[in-house]
Amino acid sequence: MYVLGFDIGGTKSAVLTAMQDKDGMRFLKKDVCPTDCTVSPDVMIGRLIAMADRILTGKPDAIGISCGGPLDAARGVILGPPNLPGWDNVPIVKRMEEHFGVRARLQNDANACALAEWKFGAGKGCRNMVFMTFGTGLGAGLILDGRLYEGTNGNAGELGHIRLASSGPVGFGKAGSFEGFCSGGGIAQLGYALAEKALHEGKTPLYWKDGYTRADVTAKTVAEAAMAEDETAKEVYRLSGEYLGRGLSILIDLLNPEAIVIGSVFARSHRLMWDAAKAEIEKEALAVSAGVCRVLPAALGEQIGDYAAIATAF
Repeated sequence: MYVLGFDIGGTKSAVLTAMQDKDGMRFLKKDVCPTDCTVSPDVMIGRLIAMADRILTGKPDAIGISCGGPLDAARGVILGPPNLPGWDNVPIVKRMEEHFGVRARLQNDANACALAEWKFGAGKGCRNMVFMTFGTGLGAGLILDGRLYEGTNGNAGELGHIRLASSGPVGFGKAGSFEGFCSGGGIAQLGYALAEKALHEGKTPLYWKDGYTRADVTAKTVAEAAMAEDETAKEVYRLSGEYLGRGLSILIDLLNPEAIVIGSVFARSHRLMWDAAKAEIEKEALAVSAGVCRVLPAALGEQIGDYAAIATAF
């Protein structure tokens, strides 16, 4: 199969082609451009189609589109993602099918990444698998009984909305939410709060400098300080890991998966948080279910967006 993929993000978008044959998946060509939200979705989609026309060497057999939600995958409509202002009720699948004359499929990025890791990455061979984004936000794609589970109206897997504590960092509009504790933005919030506490005690974390504001503290700078054995930074990631373990315990008890694959921040920094997460799972989850579930960092790395778009086509 000769496949065309679109990976549409809030800051940049990619168009790529790939070939699947008996030897596996081969990526062929790729082009990237900024996602310009100052123009209409119609204009931006036109740019993506023009990019695709330039890199195609023939008619594709199928098209996959990965995009942040909310969206209606069954109808092929983007429903106003927060990172794509103005993209309200955009019938992107119809537009693609009319131009290219082949079937197109749309999935939210968490589901698309779940398909990618299931077909090509760390979850290959699993029948029951959960993929968690753990990036700017926290969402999940669910592979249950050998197929993608989307829920009644396509909103299954919104783990970030679960409240794990009565207070704490804010994510998904909730203080103390799973996303608040386990996302890049949540870790930055924890880092700032613990830096304030440390400064009050006369200690200066490695990730802090005079004049810093909340905007200067990021999951990356805190991770770098933790790698350098800074105690405040290590405590930030330990706390995130503890709440990750609590959230994973809910998943393990509820879904009894073979594997939970986690991307982005966890994939890069899992050694900083895994001990705390594992201890929490051992305390909270049913041992009979935890014993058959592997928690794994995502395997596709920086290419996961490419694989996600292509996996959606299948």
